[in-house]
Amino acid sequence: MDEVQRHASAIYQIEVQGRLDDSWAAWLDGMAITRSHACDGTPVVVLTGPVADQAALRGLLSRLWDLNLTVIAIAPAGATGSGPPDEPERGAP
Repeated sequence: MDEVQRHASAIYQIEVQGRLDDSWAAWLDGMAITRSHACDGTPVVVLTGPVADQAALRGLLSRLWDLNLTVIAIAPAGATGSGPPDEPERGAP
């Protein structure tokens, strides 16, 4: 695997509490904006799109902070399960 393939963009989904309309997509690096509501009626936005690297992800999170939006969840798109991965058994190499 060459260096370019190893560092290709990953698709992320970032769920935030609050409201955003589609006009924010360009400022948020072209992320797709999907609006819904939590079970308690709180507005929720899911941003989905490619993130080049960890620095770009940090920049995107900083912009959400600047908008005073609460991040609920962040994960690579298509990730399954929740919580930390299983820990290896003690003594396992």
